Amino acid sequence: MLNLIRKEIVLQKKTLMIMLPLLFVFLFEGISSIWIGVIFCIPLIMQSFSIEERSSIQLLLNSLPYTRKEIVSSKYLGAFVFTFFILTTISIGNLIIYGEITQWKQLLFIFCSVALFISFAFPFSYQFKSQYIMTAFAILFVLYLIVINKFISNLNDRLREGVRIVLSYDNTLLYAGVLLTVVVLSFFSWMLSIRIYSRKVL
Repeated sequence: MLNLIRKEIVLQKKTLMIMLPLLFVFLFEGISSIWIGVIFCIPLIMQSFSIEERSSIQLLLNSLPYTRKEIVSSKYLGAFVFTFFILTTISIGNLIIYGEITQWKQLLFIFCSVALFISFAFPFSYQFKSQYIMTAFAILFVLYLIVINKFISNLNDRLREGVRIVLSYDNTLLYAGVLLTVVVLSFFSWMLSIRIYSRKVL
């Protein structure tokens, strides 16, 4: 299992070497840590997923002494490792650039957002292809730009205000409940992905 997770990191080593310094640049420009975290985590995780969708790599993985459950589990654990890398870089970047400690609520918001995305994206990608997720992501981004430019020019401000309101709550039980919900969804997503991949003919 550890070798599979290590393989995830090795395959993305060059990408990480580019993205992590670039993340510092975005932080220096004053872009929201939450926005940076989500935008950096999701493409990184999905790129890692898409690399292993190639039939040659799938055949190689299944010829090794690993069960399909272990292969799927390594994808989920690898995704959380990448998320940890991004969150750590954001925390270090904010400390170096602004001399401030990143709020745990912001880090939790990023983690929950990414985990929620993974919970739906991974089973879908195992059933179909991750390229459909990325295509939908690109289309939604284009639609988002159209809406901002043509219909709701202050959409960014509204979204920021919505996030600010969510982060303004001081109810620890509320955050614990949200985290527990995300963990439960991730668990069922993991089980579903194992079931789908176990039945898949390569």
